[in-house]
Amino acid sequence: MARFPRPTAPRLLYTLFSSSKTTPSSSPTTALLLGNFQVRQFSIGGNLARTKEEKDPWWKESMEKLRNIGISAHIDSGKTTLTERILFYTGRIHEIHEVRGRDGVGAKMDSMDLEREKGITIQSAATYCTWKDYKVNIIDTPGHVDFTIEVERALRVLDGAILVLCSVGGVQSQSITVDRQMRRYEVPRLAFINKLDRMGADPWKVLSQARSKLRHHCAAVQVPMGLEEDFQGLVDLVQLKAYHFHGSSGENIVAGEIPADMEALVADKRRELIETVSEVDDKLADAFLSDEPISPGDLEEAIRRATIARKFVPVFMGSAFKNKGVQPLLDGVLSYLPCPIEVSNYALDQTKNEEKVILPGNPNGPLVALAFKLEEGRFGQLTYLRIYEGVIRKGEFIINVNTGKKIKIPRLVRMHSDEMEDIQEAHSGQIVAVFGIDCASGDTFTDGSVKYTMTSMNVPEPVMSLAVQPVSKDSGGQFSKALNRFQREDPTFRVGLDAESGQTIISGMGELHLDIYVERIRREYKVDATVGKPRVNFRETVTQRAEFDYLHKKQSGGQGQYGRVIGYIEPLPKDSPAKFEFENMLVGQAVPSSFIPAIEKGFKEAANSGSLIGHPVENLRVVLTDGSSHAVDSSELAFKLAAIYAFRQCYAAAKPVILEPVMMVELKVPTEFQGTVAGDINKRKGVIVGNDQEGDDSVITTHVPLNNMFGYSTALRSMTQGKGEFTMEYKEHLPVSQDVQMQLVNTYKASKGAE
Repeated sequence: MARFPRPTAPRLLYTLFSSSKTTPSSSPTTALLLGNFQVRQFSIGGNLARTKEEKDPWWKESMEKLRNIGISAHIDSGKTTLTERILFYTGRIHEIHEVRGRDGVGAKMDSMDLEREKGITIQSAATYCTWKDYKVNIIDTPGHVDFTIEVERALRVLDGAILVLCSVGGVQSQSITVDRQMRRYEVPRLAFINKLDRMGADPWKVLSQARSKLRHHCAAVQVPMGLEEDFQGLVDLVQLKAYHFHGSSGENIVAGEIPADMEALVADKRRELIETVSEVDDKLADAFLSDEPISPGDLEEAIRRATIARKFVPVFMGSAFKNKGVQPLLDGVLSYLPCPIEVSNYALDQTKNEEKVILPGNPNGPLVALAFKLEEGRFGQLTYLRIYEGVIRKGEFIINVNTGKKIKIPRLVRMHSDEMEDIQEAHSGQIVAVFGIDCASGDTFTDGSVKYTMTSMNVPEPVMSLAVQPVSKDSGGQFSKALNRFQREDPTFRVGLDAESGQTIISGMGELHLDIYVERIRREYKVDATVGKPRVNFRETVTQRAEFDYLHKKQSGGQGQYGRVIGYIEPLPKDSPAKFEFENMLVGQAVPSSFIPAIEKGFKEAANSGSLIGHPVENLRVVLTDGSSHAVDSSELAFKLAAIYAFRQCYAAAKPVILEPVMMVELKVPTEFQGTVAGDINKRKGVIVGNDQEGDDSVITTHVPLNNMFGYSTALRSMTQGKGEFTMEYKEHLPVSQDVQMQLVNTYKASKGAE
């Protein structure tokens, strides 16, 4: 096989036939696809020639036919069901299985046994498919708030998203959370109102909720024909066509004329769509104000411009379960969501003091890729990468900017849920996975020519802890192996050791989050673990300034210890991003500057456990104003100990308080139980901040201390005859009341005394 020297740009692999025996039809090299890039071959006197003019549009055209999208929503809105239908219509799977199907197979994207049993998505799963010559990478994310990091990291690397809303439930608490995450990562989105076949479906109510609760500037691009059991199909407001879905799985779409009885409604809704888009798109506004006829092409382009600019959210409708409306939604993804080069991605240049650098997404540029998710596979650690710039090839070396390590890529794959497809190389804009790379979630990889890092994702603090230990002593190795793996995979899952009791403490985002991990340790590592009572992650803080002046002096033959520190501690301002600040305001050389880091280390260590209940102290500022040292006896250890004792000495004078995590709880209960539920919330020291009516249900929004929410699901079921439901997410840490503080301090003292 002859290989010719390739030009530096674009980076391509040119392959020629080696002998006349190989016929083009049987040759594997005839149609060489590089990721998503078709190579054109020219032969001029045995050389390959290309003109510069041809190169530019070549990769641009290929990038324009690529979409990276995520599917996010509140729990049980139908995300996985929708993904299953998309995979079926694009030919990736050949039969549809339900999320909790009776056939025992389960949806393709829920590959874990636990997911199939519980009917929920736990890990985000990636896949790719082809629709109308476009390549679409899809990530299906969990809806449960306990797995919020999975949504965070998917949205961090995606160019567009589909926000699925239930036509009965409407905009629910987790819909608001995922929408906030989309806003944080500036992701353009489409909304899809699902489940129009269900009793009580009302898409127009959901649309108005999206405007009021999510503050979306949105309008419907489709109108349903009938609702509930009469749901027949959809009318497209852009193309002005009616679509019916025939066949056993809705695979045959029949386009027809708009029914006569719907013409007035369609005209009204189309005008509303044009008006809404005109408010944010000047070009369409000019045509609309001068009463020019607006063609479907003009309207489609205006919606695309406004959606990519994140000024407008087109709303699609359908029923994924009944196979209606999925193909038009896929068309909407191609028409309205951006391709990788239409999104502004930034990197931080480490050589220029983290200066922002825009990445144009050029395959000819230096490689820049972000590891956004880790998974332990059968063949070792699987690292999901989003390539922002350049090309990545199997067998080549890449550099982890965060650690400086040089790594060879042994295997490069594209993921289809838990199946893998080996590929030789991939280009910017793609999402791939690599094996055998030792890295952490959020690391950036380059080819060594640049030192860029991508901004990492937002990781929420864990709010709940459990003590776990293996039942048999022999399984300790497997137990720690499991904990290490889960900690690497999930940044919200933390493992620590309780210094007093020697127990292993796992912390996470909620009861379900930790239960799932304990269950996974049992199933995947065959280790039975005993679980202690859930504990809340309290914090301590100071409320006023307190001075310290402490001299640490010890003489015990040979070199002694001498260190004196003087200064004060005070609370940080409320809006401060840091949890701990140390400031050196020493004038002169009373304490040699080489000892200052040891003093800071001492205060940090002391702040790890406050004297009230032994929990970390937050929002604390330590200021060092003076001190003294000894020419012989002063050492780093002496000053570190002086700092620890100084902190303990002045801590009580700073009027410390205990902070507890307060959760935002949204309850949905039938109106007849509203009084009972509200009374119970008051008993749990909750504060009701909102109460809405939704049909026969009351939606109560309340802030409740997490410590009072254990076992709440059982209590709520018994109060509402099993009809109530609630979602809970962390809001903030707030001071506890005086009586609770006394109780916690006494319990802590008693447990210390017992030891």
